[in-house]
Amino acid sequence: MITRRTMGLRGLALAGVGALAAPAPLLAQGWQPSGPIRIIVPFPAGGTTDILARLFAQRLTETMGVSVVVENRGGGGGSIGADVVAKAAPDGQTLLFHNLTFSTTTAALEFVNRAPHSIERDFAPITLGANVPMILLVNAQVPARTLTEFIAWARAQNPPPFYGSTGPGSTMNLVGEILKRDGNFQMEHVPFRGAAPLVQDMLAGRIAFGGDQLSSSLQHIRSGTLKPIATLANQRPRVLPDVPTVREQGFPNAELLGWNGFFAPARTPAPVLARLHAEVAAAARHPAVANRILELGAEPGGNSPEEFGASVHAQIAAVRPLVQALRMQVE
Repeated sequence: MITRRTMGLRGLALAGVGALAAPAPLLAQGWQPSGPIRIIVPFPAGGTTDILARLFAQRLTETMGVSVVVENRGGGGGSIGADVVAKAAPDGQTLLFHNLTFSTTTAALEFVNRAPHSIERDFAPITLGANVPMILLVNAQVPARTLTEFIAWARAQNPPPFYGSTGPGSTMNLVGEILKRDGNFQMEHVPFRGAAPLVQDMLAGRIAFGGDQLSSSLQHIRSGTLKPIATLANQRPRVLPDVPTVREQGFPNAELLGWNGFFAPARTPAPVLARLHAEVAAAARHPAVANRILELGAEPGGNSPEEFGASVHAQIAAVRPLVQALRMQVE
């Protein structure tokens, strides 16, 4: 069981940017990319990770002297795009912008001995881009406003309702299976290539239940086309103070801290990583970027590579036992 202490450890580096060091002038004059920088987003366009990546790409293009472009490589719960970066040249010109699904998918792939890469071995953490709460949602036709109400409704359905995720082994797949086990009810899993197509099927009423990062679902919540019933975070979202946490509703095992962050291929030289960190951390602090992140219901990042890496590795260690206990399969 994941304890509050475990979740606290997992979120140590995801809490903010107060201790950031200003980038040194020598770093800014050091490594210079020889061509465009690609930011690989391992999901289709339109989701939170894509939205944030494009926000950073615009600012980095302004400050780094080269074009910084976003390339979407969806599929495999984010593992396909991540593998592109794992196998890329360690020259600082191919980066990964991933989210908390990186932890759950990696653990699930490891469980079935099919992991094409290891977060610890094949990636160099750069920094947190933003903390983004994960929200559990139901479509407008479902007569529930809380997670407990949804479970009571789902128990009465025959056949069981569908729940969607961004792929086998993804965060929502893990959360869905935890809720089924701990809530003693049934749902059928429908995997999607990313959050954007999942949300579209929820809006159309084909999927009853799913999860999304708050930033990309906030407009649908405010319009009433999707209903938030819980957050996976350890506190209620600042912009949705009436939405209770999963822990408040009796499901502490489903508590997961959301994040979106930058990685480079392993073996990327230290001066390259230093320049990338300085640039991305400065972008996260820039008023235009930071204010937009706050508007999206998220918190700007920019912590050190060591802090960011430690938090991601702690999260993987926390979800591995759950993946194994649920015997999650990655198709």
